[in-house]
Amino acid sequence: MIRVAEDRDIETLAKFNMALAWETERKKLEPAVVTRGLQTLFKNPQHGFYTVAEVAGQVVGCIMITYEWSDWRCGLFWWIQSVYIDSKFRRRGVFRKLYEFLKEKASHELNVCGFRLYVEHSNHTGQHTYAGVGMKETSYKFYEESFED
Repeated sequence: MIRVAEDRDIETLAKFNMALAWETERKKLEPAVVTRGLQTLFKNPQHGFYTVAEVAGQVVGCIMITYEWSDWRCGLFWWIQSVYIDSKFRRRGVFRKLYEFLKEKASHELNVCGFRLYVEHSNHTGQHTYAGVGMKETSYKFYEESFED
C-alpha cells in the first residue's frame, strides 16, 4: 500500500534518512536533528510531504517531495528527495509504486508541471531505476553552497 506519510511515520523516516546518508555519502546524521527536520516538515506542509510504501503494515520505502516554483512554466516542480527503500525490499518495484502514486497525485493538482531529482554520479542503479519510470537525464549540472560545513 502507498500512502501519504503521517506523524506516526517520523521515527521510521528518521531511520531511513540516516541510513540513506550513510549509504550514499558515508555521512553520519544526528538523530535529533533529523527528527526535528521531519517534525518541521510535517507541521509546515508548504515545504513538502512524504509518501511511504507499506508491506504487511510495515513501512518499507519513502519519497519526500519538496516544491520549486517555475516562473517559466507558471507551475511547481515536485522535487523527489530522500528516496529510500529498505534493503530487503529493493528491486521489487517499491520505487515504481511510489512514483506512480506521486504521478497520480500530481495529475489532480492544477499547478504541477513536472518532477525533478538529483542523483549521485556513481549511483548507476538509481539512474537506471529513474530512467525505467520515464525520467530523462538533463543537461544541467547541480551546484550548491552549504552553510552547515
